Amino acid sequence: MWIAAVVLAAGKSERMGKNKLKQILNGKTLIDHVLDALEQTKVDQIIVVLGNKPDGLRSILESRSVRVETVLNENYERGMTSSFKKGLERAKEADAAFLILGDELILEPTFLDNAIDRMQVKKPLIVCPVHNGKKGHPLLFSRELFQEILDLKETEVVRDIVHRYVSRVVTIDSADWTVMDIDTPEDLIKAEKKLQDRARAK
Repeated sequence: MWIAAVVLAAGKSERMGKNKLKQILNGKTLIDHVLDALEQTKVDQIIVVLGNKPDGLRSILESRSVRVETVLNENYERGMTSSFKKGLERAKEADAAFLILGDELILEPTFLDNAIDRMQVKKPLIVCPVHNGKKGHPLLFSRELFQEILDLKETEVVRDIVHRYVSRVVTIDSADWTVMDIDTPEDLIKAEKKLQDRARAK
């Protein structure tokens, strides 16, 4: 089973005031934390979708020892769904694809591999984490849905697909990182503390 991961890194980070994915936490950038986690999993193809001021992130990605594919979403201001669609265009040969947020600091490799195993065994259309009853990210989509996602109109979002096929969603109870948002400097400080706490607990 060929698995792709589409990492969304196209946003403007307006509430942060600077590109949050380039911020250093525990010695490396936020985007590097995400990619390091992905490289420890069964994921076969990593695609990072760039958008706003892409050169700064592209230089970080090109310096990595493991090759990461990049694609540019020139229409990034249309939102997350437009970026995911751009990544899916590159991942069309995959059997399933993750939607990964570029700011998922505490991305757990074991969760991703567990989601892949569920996709292989139970054959759902979507695998989704749930924390305290709230659905989060990352989401894993079967290739059966790729074209339907690519056909979404500008007024539609990826969550519309999740709601459309709710009976064919497999959920996995997960930790709070799957529902965390890092949008502001305060969020970044809290996330770094959580990262440090987890490191000490290991």
